[in-house]
Amino acid sequence: MFALLKGRQSAAADLRHDVAVMIIVDTSVWVAFFNRPNSQERKEVDRFIDAEDIMMVGIVLTELLQGTRSSKERRLIKDALLALPYLETSQSIWILAGEISSKHIQRGITPAMPDLLIAAFAQQHDCRIYTLDTDFKKIRGITLHTPSDS
Repeated sequence: MFALLKGRQSAAADLRHDVAVMIIVDTSVWVAFFNRPNSQERKEVDRFIDAEDIMMVGIVLTELLQGTRSSKERRLIKDALLALPYLETSQSIWILAGEISSKHIQRGITPAMPDLLIAAFAQQHDCRIYTLDTDFKKIRGITLHTPSDS
């Protein structure tokens, strides 16, 4: 299962294609990817990996490692996901997450911190978010990925 990621992603130095839209895959989709091998989510993430259109962010990595049941599973997930291009959390991401939060709180919506960080990454790096978490629909200024039927 974890070997699916290894060897399919080129070096992180070449992070963007000329016209490709990069995707940040949320924790909810990764859980489906790892636990349901025949799922739509698995097919979509496989497609992103093959096309080198996927980005990893620290909050998603942390949430996935947090949910592991053994040190072996934790090591396998960590090794697999660290093979993907990784976006570092800069000061500007924290500031943008705070600004997104403030605007939403003024509208009576309080997004969770992980969702705010993912939204900030997506805005700053022009990425789409692939998620099963409906809370992202409440966050303005982001584009969600809609799975294809292929």
